[in-house]
Amino acid sequence: MIKRILEETVKTALTRNASVALMGPRQVGKTTLALDLTETLPSVYLDLESRLDLIRIDDVRIFHLANEGKLIVLDEVQRIPEIFSEIRGIIDQERRKGNRYGQFLFLGSASMDLLQRSGESLAGRISYLELFPINVLEYAEDDQEKLNMLWVRGGFPESLLAESDQASFEWRLNFIKTYLERDIPMLGPRIPAAALERFWTMLTHNQGSVFNASHLARNLDVSSVTIARYLDLMTDLLLVRRLKPWTFNTGKRLIRSPKVYVRDSGITHALLNIENHNNLLGHPVVGMSWEGFVIENIMSILHTRAQAYYYGSPGGAEIDLVLEFGNGENWAIEIKKSFYPKLSKGFHVACEDLKPERKFVIYSGNDTFFLGEDIMAISISAFMKLVSKKS
Repeated sequence: MIKRILEETVKTALTRNASVALMGPRQVGKTTLALDLTETLPSVYLDLESRLDLIRIDDVRIFHLANEGKLIVLDEVQRIPEIFSEIRGIIDQERRKGNRYGQFLFLGSASMDLLQRSGESLAGRISYLELFPINVLEYAEDDQEKLNMLWVRGGFPESLLAESDQASFEWRLNFIKTYLERDIPMLGPRIPAAALERFWTMLTHNQGSVFNASHLARNLDVSSVTIARYLDLMTDLLLVRRLKPWTFNTGKRLIRSPKVYVRDSGITHALLNIENHNNLLGHPVVGMSWEGFVIENIMSILHTRAQAYYYGSPGGAEIDLVLEFGNGENWAIEIKKSFYPKLSKGFHVACEDLKPERKFVIYSGNDTFFLGEDIMAISISAFMKLVSKKS
């Protein structure tokens, strides 16, 4: 079993908050992480997709009283968002007794923003964390073979640890089918599965592109409003990322639409019918797949350290990823699927506009070296370690 970096963060959050919400897509490992915690903490676990567990929690006050002093773990909590108003009263009652921390752990498969809207009554009583698929530091470090496997199969545990590429590929196809035919309808939106699958696949063909609703709408024969609704849904389910554009204080005309990525590289490859590393290397999406993979790995260790953007101008000045840290410091990151990275003129022009404190090229190799005086070529694992140490 792979030790998840976020486990210690969840433990710490429970010592500082009455409740913690751990979000992430289905099958990403939330339940496994939570059950690991329950082995060291007095606790009780309920799966709210189980009819019996739903009955048990029907009166949450009585259930809490029967399990006083235990951490109550509620899995798939987005199914009953009305429970948060009741839990607020329980938390406030426990506060008056002097019990302020570690009472509830919520697990959910929708976005933190979606749960926050449902759980507004817990303001000041809850901390939100996101569990990403398994990342490079958790699995691959500087092992090139493992890195390639993680990239091809993605970070969902059952896909990554499957006995073969074929078994991994079949798991991901079933994951996609289950989301489209069961999980999304269960959350309420009435969207034809075939239409949503075409949209999801279209995003993979346009991985890392600036979002153009009109272009997608024409290709799918729906309205731009419908496309925007599809994107909102896939973003809320933590399956797609909208990377915001940098639009601050440069005095330049900049692109203001987000870039869109299918978040897990393995899901990207399954939607494109790419089964193994050799198939991927010969596919037109290889460069943008690597870019999305790197960005998602970096996002998995950012937490509150930095905000992430891309920088682009109509004239071609572009930076793949800009990290803005809390002290106002900016890092510019270019991402290249090459052992011998070369930078475009657009990156240099963009850096002249932005004036970042540090410049990096994340490439496929393991060595660290300088390209010119101030641009560091670095591996994804070394860069993630560098960010992790940044306060």
